[in-house]
Amino acid sequence: MDLNSIYSELILEHSQNSHNYRRIDAPTLSHKGHNPSCGDEITLQLKLESEIIKDAAFSGVGCAISKASTSILIDLITDKTKQEALNLVDTFIGMIKREVTNEEELEILEDALAFQNISNLPARVKCAVLAWHTLKKSLE
Repeated sequence: MDLNSIYSELILEHSQNSHNYRRIDAPTLSHKGHNPSCGDEITLQLKLESEIIKDAAFSGVGCAISKASTSILIDLITDKTKQEALNLVDTFIGMIKREVTNEEELEILEDALAFQNISNLPARVKCAVLAWHTLKKSLE
């Protein structure tokens, strides 16, 4: 099985069976993100304790790429500090723009590496980055 097949399976798994697709009771932060080019719309909810993201979830509508990217993002940021989460966002966006290509730097993205070649599909880039931009706006 090649790496592209593994990544495709990972995206499919996260989009169909997202344990992160839910609501949080009394979230500390809640922010909506919208992709007008395709209609994807998510609400990202975070529960913070001090500077640490203790819980995160999302709701809304979107394509498989948008949902999978959001779910993977949530897995990555849970139990991270706000600054660590922002660093993950910067690294992910840098990867998509092909500004960050160093494999050692990209390792922190873990499963989000599945989106490394999404820039080859320009129409899907906004789907993949929606949650990441939404998280950044909510934490700033």
